[in-house]
Amino acid sequence: QVQLVESGGGLVQPGGSLRLSCAASGRTFSRDRMGWFRQAPGKEREFVASINWSAGWTWYGDSVKGRFSVSRDIAKNTVYLQMNSLKPEDTAVYYCAVDINGASSAGYSLSLKYDYWGQGTQVTVSS
Repeated sequence: QVQLVESGGGLVQPGGSLRLSCAASGRTFSRDRMGWFRQAPGKEREFVASINWSAGWTWYGDSVKGRFSVSRDIAKNTVYLQMNSLKPEDTAVYYCAVDINGASSAGYSLSLKYDYWGQGTQVTVSS
């Protein structure tokens, strides 16, 4: 059974940084794509970033390009989201997800493409 467990959320001031982690287990992810999404109250779930597990190719949503960076540690089966220059509009619950066998498929930003999700971690950017 695939399990994804996020951690690292919290309260940070505007301009600050946070690093989220997603510990993945339950399968070999070599053919998969890992994604980060977020959802703010009253808004739709938004694509943040994704990474091809084996090759390390990355994709980003327009609102976070240049500020966020996604990476993975294959030995630790963990995906990270480094968030810099945080803004109040980045406030949301952040979710980790996996697209099984989706390493090189289209639709990396579509939440429907992802098969398993973590429970989410709250990020609040406020002074």
